[in-house]
Amino acid sequence: MTDLVSVGLVGVGTIAQTHLAVLAERADVLVEFTVDPNRPEPPSFRGTTPRHYAGLDDALAEHRPDLLVLATPTHTHAELAAQALRLSTAKVLVEKPLVHDLASLGRLRALHEAVDVRGRLFTAHHFAFSPEVGWAAELLAEHPEWGPVTAVTSAFYDPYVLKGSGAYESYGSSWMDSGVNQLSMLTRLVDLTALTSARQLDGGASAWCTAEYRSRGESGTARLRSSWLTGSSSKESSLVFGRAGVEVWIDHTSMTGFAARDGDLLAAFGTDGRTARKVAHYRPLYESLLSDRPDPVLGFDAAARITEIHHAAPGAE
Repeated sequence: MTDLVSVGLVGVGTIAQTHLAVLAERADVLVEFTVDPNRPEPPSFRGTTPRHYAGLDDALAEHRPDLLVLATPTHTHAELAAQALRLSTAKVLVEKPLVHDLASLGRLRALHEAVDVRGRLFTAHHFAFSPEVGWAAELLAEHPEWGPVTAVTSAFYDPYVLKGSGAYESYGSSWMDSGVNQLSMLTRLVDLTALTSARQLDGGASAWCTAEYRSRGESGTARLRSSWLTGSSSKESSLVFGRAGVEVWIDHTSMTGFAARDGDLLAAFGTDGRTARKVAHYRPLYESLLSDRPDPVLGFDAAARITEIHHAAPGAE
């Protein structure tokens, strides 16, 4: 990329505001244009108004961006990513999840013969960059004597029931939206191997799933709960090191955590409270993406693996 990174933002809805806020902090970035067929006007960027288009093809006929950010509903990701890869030479960052089904993943994988999918297509697995997750990963690495993670429980709640049918239009289902966050977060802590069961409940507003993983040479099970049936956001995960009697508790909503053994506090993590949660995720994500060596969790191979686990469950209901 050049010293000044030219960015095109496709989709200017809710999550796009976080992208814009983080990009505006970077002196090496310029948002050159936006695309959204449902919005007649673009959002401002550092006090200026980017060019705005109804379609990506029209924008790419006029611009040569270094980076395209796709912040659109999940069901549009595959088609827009393919279009971006074919009609430009830009790197492409797609909001998570990369695609909404395995067939779409296969179509993107097939493009590798014509375009550099692995070198250009990235997925915004932002929970993998959350501060408390990074702290937990470092803590695990510092304490090999704790042995393997023997059990994981993760519960992600979002108040999307308040959005009514709009929640399904924007996010697909609770598992579609939160499940991929849980899986990408866990890739920092264990080696995921398979989704072993999946139950979609409450018409898709809730889910209960289990995933198998490997930790320090041993297998374990992660229990994953996601739901929109709540009035406020709450996201927590627990890692149990059964041999050592240690538990690591992570609060993703407050970006805090602690480790304890019986009645002893072994470690704790907190923040200064000045940074919004999603901004705290996307700052390091963009720092990695715009570096010479983006974190592998952003890459196509990681997204493909997470997608395959996300969508493959024997006896799924």
